[in-house]
Amino acid sequence: MNDFPESDGPIRLSDEVAEALNAGTPVVALESTIISHGLPHPRNLETAHAIEAAVRENGATPATVALLDGEIRVGLEDSDLYRIATSDDVSKVSLRDIGWVLASGGTGATTVAATMFAAHRAGIRVFATGGIGGVHRGDSGDVSADLTALGTLPVAVVCAGAKAILDVPRTLEHLETLGVPVIGQKTDVFPEFWTRGKDLPVTVRSRDAVETAAILSAHWSAGLTTGAVVAVPVPPEHEADRRAVEEAIGLGLEAVDARGITGAGITPFLLAHIAGSTTGASIDTNVALVLNNAAVAAKIAIELNTT
Repeated sequence: MNDFPESDGPIRLSDEVAEALNAGTPVVALESTIISHGLPHPRNLETAHAIEAAVRENGATPATVALLDGEIRVGLEDSDLYRIATSDDVSKVSLRDIGWVLASGGTGATTVAATMFAAHRAGIRVFATGGIGGVHRGDSGDVSADLTALGTLPVAVVCAGAKAILDVPRTLEHLETLGVPVIGQKTDVFPEFWTRGKDLPVTVRSRDAVETAAILSAHWSAGLTTGAVVAVPVPPEHEADRRAVEEAIGLGLEAVDARGITGAGITPFLLAHIAGSTTGASIDTNVALVLNNAAVAAKIAIELNTT
């Protein structure tokens, strides 16, 4: 691996990622929480390899991010992916957690926010994930740091919208307040992770990766410093049954309250609960949408390199 410049702190690029960035070829950042907390083993490791393959097959270099042995790693080896997929002591790392996990030398899987941070520091402008975090339901005031990152870091997050376990309308309102554009690639409607969405509008519709890259380039060239959400609906053939998902979410939220689960533990618990309630169908949809997002992100990264 090649060390990142010393002035930029404990960030280390893999040889593959460093060579791509030095050559000016497209790179797509990828998170690692889906590996450690989003999917069961061995599906998580299989999916991690498949996501990286989807990026490569569409012409870009994958850069999966994680915290390992006191370093922020941008680009992982197979042994690193295996470690994150199989270890029992992997911390879920958001922005607030980066310092203490680095100091402890422990293993950390990055959320959307932490991955955006690492991508920006490394000079990567496009990041593919499943769905962003946002404003949680109810009046707890629980708001994901993903929104903070989107409001402050100029990285495009290609996703299937926001997870439907959230208060999606309030999440969109929060993004608007932060000045974060929501670009619906081939859609006028904001997708809701497992489903293609109902009636919540995006900021602007984009026809394809070329138009999306043009919007992103104009946004940043104008001097704006926020990120952008590129909302890509799950492919129709992989869309989950809306009624089944909504019922599973409702029961899951009741279980969260009954067990007193709070903070970072809510999302992993709900995802596992929904997977069980839908007999694994939600996991299949999750995998399908993140692979689709990875392919779309690679195409956008290619076009951004030409604008």
